[in-house]
Amino acid sequence: MPYHYLEEIGTADIAFEATGRDLPELFTDAADATTNVMIDNLDAIEPRETRQIELSNDKIDMLLFDFLQELIYLKDAERLLLRVRDAQIDKKEGKYFLKTEAAGETLDAARHHQRADVKAVTLHNFAVEKENDGWKATVLLDI
Repeated sequence: MPYHYLEEIGTADIAFEATGRDLPELFTDAADATTNVMIDNLDAIEPRETRQIELSNDKIDMLLFDFLQELIYLKDAERLLLRVRDAQIDKKEGKYFLKTEAAGETLDAARHHQRADVKAVTLHNFAVEKENDGWKATVLLDI
């Protein structure tokens, strides 16, 4: 599994570490971990709608932060659960650019067994780090 949950953080928060061989894989795995906090069966999300998400930021960690916040916003505003299909991350002139296609569907309580309502990503202990064999992110979600 490319992510695992950290139990010792707190009761109103859920933390996880996600890993990836490269940045697109890291972003995809962190998105899956965030969605998996919301529902228990990611495979139940059917690709009925697609969304193009394009974001940019000067810092790679804040780009991931913005991306996860966007997924939470879409869940709250449109009740839309998404899984990342294809993520591309480029760096140009000192700025990171994310372009991704995500597919999913409206939350269906009969098929998507809800676990927790994720309200936001927090900056507490939030980190994206380059490691020898890829990338690692530490994320704390407010529930």
